[in-house]
Amino acid sequence: MKAARVISPKNLEICEVPMPEITNEDEILIKVKAAGICGSDIHIYHGTSPVATYPRIIGHEVVGKVIKVGDKVKKFDVGDHVIVDPVIGCGECYPCSVGRPNVCSYLKVRGVHEDGGYREYMVLPQNSIHKIPKELSWEEAVLIEPFTIAAQIVSRAEVTKRDTVFIMGAGPAGLCAVQAIKRIGAKCIISDLVESRLELAKKMGADITINPSKQDVEEVIMNESNGLGVSVIIDAVCIPQTFEQAVKLASSAGRVILLGFTDKPSQIAQLEITKKELDVRGSRLHSNKFPQVIEWFNNKEVDPKPLISNVYPFTDIKKAIEQVENNPIETFKVILKFD
Repeated sequence: MKAARVISPKNLEICEVPMPEITNEDEILIKVKAAGICGSDIHIYHGTSPVATYPRIIGHEVVGKVIKVGDKVKKFDVGDHVIVDPVIGCGECYPCSVGRPNVCSYLKVRGVHEDGGYREYMVLPQNSIHKIPKELSWEEAVLIEPFTIAAQIVSRAEVTKRDTVFIMGAGPAGLCAVQAIKRIGAKCIISDLVESRLELAKKMGADITINPSKQDVEEVIMNESNGLGVSVIIDAVCIPQTFEQAVKLASSAGRVILLGFTDKPSQIAQLEITKKELDVRGSRLHSNKFPQVIEWFNNKEVDPKPLISNVYPFTDIKKAIEQVENNPIETFKVILKFD
């Protein structure tokens, strides 16, 4: 079967790999039908991921159809549509014991530490996949995984309908977060330097948009909050300066949620955090959010379609990556189709 493997940074090949086989009774053989390209896939391709190893079959936003099941598989049948959970926790360490396998002490992520889904077939244990509605198109279903990231963000932020949430950055994570926030009923403000992304944010439910190149972010936030700051700030830009600004613009008893992996330090005094008793929290991957998000999709509580900008055949993955790299402003989510 064919697979897309990053041999080394900037060296990606469509290659032949052995067809996987069920070797344990709780495993399932899946025919991959579609997969999304995420920023982390691009980082692995360029060699800028701090955690990936090579060679690696990339891809962690993966949906497919069940082809064969092991003898002890009870929850799935041949023909079911499923989505892959990329998070692999050990199940025994402290984070896993408190329901947070996304930060397992021995965390592995499919497509990063282990081979992922840019291949025609996968074999996975049944506890690593979730059934999805057959009514969903494969392209839409791919977006379930990015929305689990949004579900984790709103969970870490403890968002309620009383909150005003300021999202810094209208990339895919920020845009998914808009809909996750609006389904709760909270007020949502979002900023970005790109007008087309702000327009899409409005279509997805954002109440107020800010272009920092044209508006004073602090002035807008303070005007909207009677000078008190906002209760939740999500930093999806992930540079030292946005972290600093987030702490400044958060209200007393506010929550600052960080998504970035930069190792560059921010200059933040303790005063703002202690005086306002802020909670500063990271949000990584997801912790058991697939069932919840599948319900969102099933009940049409979110609409992923506006995020899908391009669809390519799997074998044109290099063209798809070029689309992401050469047209970053117009490109939101690129989907690879497997036929």
